[in-house]
Amino acid sequence: MAQLYFYYSAMNAGKSTSLLQSAYNYQERGMKTAVFNAAVDERFGKGKVASRIGLQAEAHLFQPSTDLFDSVQQLHRDHSLDCVFIDEAQFLTKAQVRQLVDVVDELDIPVLAYGLRTDFMGETFEGSHYLLAWADKLFELKTVCHCGRKANFVVRSDEQGNPVREGAQVQVGGNDRYESMCRKHFKALVWD
Repeated sequence: MAQLYFYYSAMNAGKSTSLLQSAYNYQERGMKTAVFNAAVDERFGKGKVASRIGLQAEAHLFQPSTDLFDSVQQLHRDHSLDCVFIDEAQFLTKAQVRQLVDVVDELDIPVLAYGLRTDFMGETFEGSHYLLAWADKLFELKTVCHCGRKANFVVRSDEQGNPVREGAQVQVGGNDRYESMCRKHFKALVWD
């Protein structure tokens, strides 16, 4: 029986690496997979999922208007999918998370979604909110703060390196703009 899995963390915990390894495991056994990535994330090229350690794979793009159930259903008709992978799952809409639930329940295809739990202000993203609520299984991937504690928050910095406390929720970036921190250090920079 298929299930919806949500792998979440702060930045730099290896979400994309884990996704790519899991997809490879399926493919190595002759199984068919579909990998999706948010169209807004073009850091490594359009239509790619890439990890900081150099792994990458081609991906179908989704944007807020994409009907993921229809997209997966069509791919399933063409290739009989064994698993669906979603990178940058925090950018999913509520409707898209529901569509992924339908992929699991109606098409009986497992869905593994990977994304951030919270934004730079400590608020959940829409996609993460509903994945946390509706996923069958939740897995936290861990990374560390500069102090050595578990990092579960992300701090956004401006061009001068100062912490940002307000602004648009979505601003794609990497280590140049974001740093994962424990709650104590996040609070000191963002809440205080």
